[in-house]
Amino acid sequence: MKRRDAIAWTAASLAAPLGGSLAQAQPQPAARPQADAGPRVLRYAFQVAETSFDPARINDSYSRTVTAHLFESLYTYDHLARPPKIVPLTAAAMPEVSSDFRTWTFRVQPGIHFADDPALKGVKRELVAEDFVYAIKRFVDPAVKSPLTASVENWKVRGLAVLRKAALDGPQPFDYDRPVEGLRALDRYTLQFQLEEADPRFIENMAISDLFCAVAREVVDFYGDKIGEHPVGTGPFRLASWRRSSQIVLERNPGYRERLWDAQPAADDAEGQAIAARLRGRRVPLLDRVEVAIIEESQPRWLSFVNGEYDFVERVPPEFINVAMPGRQVAPNLAKKGARGVVTLVSDIVLTYFNMDDPVVGGLEPHKVALRRAISLGVDIEREIRLLRRGMAIPAQSPVMPHLSGYDPKFKSEASDYDPARAKALLDLHGYVDRNGDGWREQPDGSPLVLNISTQPDQTSRQQNELWQRNMNVIGLRVAFRTAKWPENLKAARAGQLQMWGVASAASGGDGQGMLTRYYGPQAGNQNLARFKLPAFDAIHDQMSELADGPERLALFDQAKRLAIAYMPYKLHCHRFVADMMWPGMDGYRRPVYWNEWWHMVDMDPAVRRA
Repeated sequence: MKRRDAIAWTAASLAAPLGGSLAQAQPQPAARPQADAGPRVLRYAFQVAETSFDPARINDSYSRTVTAHLFESLYTYDHLARPPKIVPLTAAAMPEVSSDFRTWTFRVQPGIHFADDPALKGVKRELVAEDFVYAIKRFVDPAVKSPLTASVENWKVRGLAVLRKAALDGPQPFDYDRPVEGLRALDRYTLQFQLEEADPRFIENMAISDLFCAVAREVVDFYGDKIGEHPVGTGPFRLASWRRSSQIVLERNPGYRERLWDAQPAADDAEGQAIAARLRGRRVPLLDRVEVAIIEESQPRWLSFVNGEYDFVERVPPEFINVAMPGRQVAPNLAKKGARGVVTLVSDIVLTYFNMDDPVVGGLEPHKVALRRAISLGVDIEREIRLLRRGMAIPAQSPVMPHLSGYDPKFKSEASDYDPARAKALLDLHGYVDRNGDGWREQPDGSPLVLNISTQPDQTSRQQNELWQRNMNVIGLRVAFRTAKWPENLKAARAGQLQMWGVASAASGGDGQGMLTRYYGPQAGNQNLARFKLPAFDAIHDQMSELADGPERLALFDQAKRLAIAYMPYKLHCHRFVADMMWPGMDGYRRPVYWNEWWHMVDMDPAVRRA
């Protein structure tokens, strides 16, 4: 089984950066010449703090948005093409692929260099195929402890698992110099993968610049355990300064190769064609600097934009959407000042996971399945969408997100049902009753039943907690909340230390199987936060991996979705609409569909911004 499991976990209150514009409240600015009116700086705020800038050690969308602009993979996605289109980035052309989809050969463009850094000791270091070999090996080095180890192992690269096992079993550390049959630099610029199983969609892995990107070995050796603080890539920006959990500043990489702005919007895409007409042919990055603050509370983040401290607000907080864009049109007072906005249905999903190893909510026994399904039936999704998300979402019927293969807008399941009467009946039937008369149900053996829900100290999470409390009170389940910062909860979740936690997941490619990997047994503790293990599901997942897209694979999607709903290791909530807003001067923005890199493709005219 091979999966491109680079789908990032994000905060449940966050909508991931994806695309498919539904409403553009204001037209894009007219074409204008580039003027030398000072540095071109984009300023905005993240909702949640970053964790690291080492691609092998991250899997949160906040850190990945930064690394996507520091590092580069072989391919990327066209900035404007919808539906998305993979195009070469550091690759010289599209890959050569064997007829059985097991051998993939890539050629790297000559003349691409890493950003200058003390670790390179003054050497102008060229990107070569071996840099990709080394970077991929890092994901399976036990010492790195990558959260994506299982993802890379599941590519089934010949010999890679043997290399990892030798490091796990033997006294010697991971041997980066040991040849791997299926991962080789055939020459200075040619990279080849040989897979044990067919993977018709393997190229999607090579289009994730924030993770599966080129890394220079001498830089990792130089910084050691501090490599996450010293990212050095071939990307359009380099890290200028970093105050952890406070501010991240990227500046133009002065050694970046000559790369001209180009994108290929559809012929009938008027907005995209207008953007391309204004920006095509300019050297990227268009910006000199990107300054990102960390503002976890929604109100100060929104007010910072309204007051002009920031140029852009990515994901207008739901509680301010009716003030910002009532009826999905920019509010008159903001439009008068030149603000523009766009609303997008994104390829993400909000969900709550149950730790399947937890003695209370985990397990495959009938009464444990009944408990999770009862909890799901007790959650009023329509109320959550109406009150918490201000109508900016649709109920999720399956784990597969909009815009991905396997997504069927006509698919209906009990995932979105609100039926407290049925929930109570399920609990009664399986022995979850109130034995001591205190108003709360106990477990079938009479022991206390408490749902420990992990959460964050922000306003949106508090509102979500209130909904959980209200919903569970109705069906007689006691709830306790455990509050910590989001990165701390993510770390604890991967270690299996949380019972329940609300998160969101964002797509990194067009294949919907990536989300089903959240249920795949070998991914337990990594992408599969719930630690769900069901052989029947795993068998379907493995079969899907080798099939080309078509009716047979779509039928397997349907089977996998129904198993996911039946066993309920995740309570599915919704897919969200996202509103982004910007002040005059920002040009070229279009919300990406599956990827995180876009800063280098937008402009910020300082003269217009000041005016």
